[in-house]
Amino acid sequence: MPADRSPTAFATKLLPAAPDTFAPDGSEVRLLLSLSGGSAAHFRLDPGSVSRAGRHRTVEEIWYILEGCGTMWRRDGTREEIVRLAPGICLTIPLGTSFQFRADTDTELSAFAVTMPPWPDSGNAEWIEVPPYWPVSS
Repeated sequence: MPADRSPTAFATKLLPAAPDTFAPDGSEVRLLLSLSGGSAAHFRLDPGSVSRAGRHRTVEEIWYILEGCGTMWRRDGTREEIVRLAPGICLTIPLGTSFQFRADTDTELSAFAVTMPPWPDSGNAEWIEVPPYWPVSS
């Protein structure tokens, strides 16, 4: 470790039973841990729910689907795709990518995500809403 840098404390956290907040897209968020380069969170969407569509101003994410099935729409300036979500699927949301996701009607959708850099303190100012690919559930 460089001499000009103090060590980062070890951290350990159990997944909270209740959501800490709701993401600008409408999904439940359980905050996990963060370091200077990124932050981790757990996202959950009720069965049959559809998130709002948007893109991030300054962060990009890597998602790993833990439970349930659904669909993710992603679009950037030159590409657009729809990906089937199921446990074990890992996907990226690069900076500036518009995205929206939905859970199948018979199962909740649960994902672990890393945000780089960490989600900013400005919170919802990070989110830019875009026209939805699917109609949004309330």
